[in-house]
Amino acid sequence: MKSYLIAGIIVLFGIAGFIIWSTQTPQKTSTNQERSNETTPNNTQESVNKFNFSNPKKSAHYESNTPAHGTTLVGVPINIVIDFNFDLAKPSAIKILKEGKDYGIGDTIIDSSKLAMRRNMSPDAPNGSYTVEYKACWPDGSCHDGSFQFTVDRSQVGGYEDQTGKKEVTIKLSQIQFNPQNIKVSKGTKVTWVNDETVEHYVNTDSHPAHTYYPAQNSKLLQKGEQFSLTFDQSGIYPYHCSAHASSMIGSLLVE
Repeated sequence: MKSYLIAGIIVLFGIAGFIIWSTQTPQKTSTNQERSNETTPNNTQESVNKFNFSNPKKSAHYESNTPAHGTTLVGVPINIVIDFNFDLAKPSAIKILKEGKDYGIGDTIIDSSKLAMRRNMSPDAPNGSYTVEYKACWPDGSCHDGSFQFTVDRSQVGGYEDQTGKKEVTIKLSQIQFNPQNIKVSKGTKVTWVNDETVEHYVNTDSHPAHTYYPAQNSKLLQKGEQFSLTFDQSGIYPYHCSAHASSMIGSLLVE
């Protein structure tokens, strides 16, 4: 009888210990950002999302898109760009939809390389989630549908260093980082990137390795002391990266 009593006490202590351990041990949860990073093809992720996204639909020959699926941007994209590994043809088309309204401006354009198509987006587009629906067509006349989503949330601009009102701004490339990483400037500002270390760098527009979002923002290889400059005359968000360190060396410009 005594042995049964001892065994019962041991079991009770074991249960109590497990309950204490389980309530005090922190449980890892997956944020929207972590989930979206699993499917994000480039480097436009800017902040933890507070929106839910459905899974993207990738058409035949799809490679990447900018903005990336599941990203939250502090400004409106200047255009939506989708990259493919096969020649595009008419009537390929892009729609940028929010609550049934298309915020795209003008026609869908097929790049001269025929490997990317793009459409401008209204700079006055409101905050919220957008669904991009596209039709990718090939020279044989066949077409395939695809879709992805992103969010515009201007309230998250607090993470951007305010350099508005300046005619010229310098960003240093040092310690495998852009410094400052995220920056807000005014239209007409000349931005200069200076390589401040012995490691070679690039300044490349997203996505990687297509570099098609804003091709003017693609530099040559920058050795130590070399620089690359560009004047930004169009308002919107400009995500970019160093293609030599694409997974970690990322930056963003917000032009107002």
